[in-house]
Amino acid sequence: MKAAIVGSTGYGGVELVRLLQNHPYLELGTLISSSQSGEPLSQAYPHLSHLPFSFDTLEIEHLCKNAEVIFFATPPGVSSKWVPQLLEQGKAVIDLSGDFRLNSPEVYEEWYQIPSAPAEWLNQAVYGLSEWFREEIQTAQLISNPGCYPTATLLALAPLLQAGIISASSIIIDAKSGVTGAGRSVKQSMLYSEVNENLRPYKVDGHQHIPEIERFASQLAQEKITVSFVPHLVPMNRGILVTIYAQVLNNYTSSDVQEVYRQAYQEAPFIRLKQNEWPQTKFVQGSNYCDIGFHVDERTGRLVVLSAIDNLMKGAAGQAVQNANIRMGWPEDTGLHYVPLYP
Repeated sequence: MKAAIVGSTGYGGVELVRLLQNHPYLELGTLISSSQSGEPLSQAYPHLSHLPFSFDTLEIEHLCKNAEVIFFATPPGVSSKWVPQLLEQGKAVIDLSGDFRLNSPEVYEEWYQIPSAPAEWLNQAVYGLSEWFREEIQTAQLISNPGCYPTATLLALAPLLQAGIISASSIIIDAKSGVTGAGRSVKQSMLYSEVNENLRPYKVDGHQHIPEIERFASQLAQEKITVSFVPHLVPMNRGILVTIYAQVLNNYTSSDVQEVYRQAYQEAPFIRLKQNEWPQTKFVQGSNYCDIGFHVDERTGRLVVLSAIDNLMKGAAGQAVQNANIRMGWPEDTGLHYVPLYP
């Protein structure tokens, strides 16, 4: 089956290129880049000089002719302009941007500060948190891939919220990400001398992933969830580590929490529950795994949960391919058997 990648010069896009090269059922039909149309792939990414691809211009007719499934790895505001036309042509679309993650145009415009896609298309999108929306993904025409922070956060929170183990009003999320999460465009704040030997909080007054986390946490908990969320940039290329603090209800024990996670993820090939060690970004680098660990602090009555992912894999391209597998009826780990890179 042929696939297209729109926005193939960004980090998420080139990670999709890498994954599709090793996928038994998906092959690249076209690579789209508005900024580098006509140029060879190797000019943007010399490590891919063995691949005979050049970038094409974004045209609906060209996409429809050369692909059955289309991945959008574009900045906010791009996919919302093009995806409706592709859906009208019957194409399956997996969007890695945030354009279809929120079901309210007003909320989207408040947090992203750009025009929203029409509400009718927002309501058609299925949220692609693979482990929790498999059934909906199987028949979806438009899959909205989760953000990197929401993926790490929701995979850790969802079982606890469904089981009623934690207080819905007590959730604090401390998140740390490598610099690829900021994209590939040139920014002064991303220069080596600005990032190296520095740990920097950012968007403390409001990150655009907050409404996404709250929307789906509320949906899974079946009650309104409001969270405190602070992201930080750390001087590494890949990886996200999220530390979540929440008040434990009804004297639940470590054994109770362990059983909740076990039941939730016993058939999830990419969730690894860590015991006797804490999740680390090094342990998931280059893979589609999410490692989860926890500690019940009996002294304070708080539950501390740690969740580690590779932001370009489980937080972006890897989960997008996982969703494509589910959508097409293939085993969801097809083409994703990557052992984490170590050291």
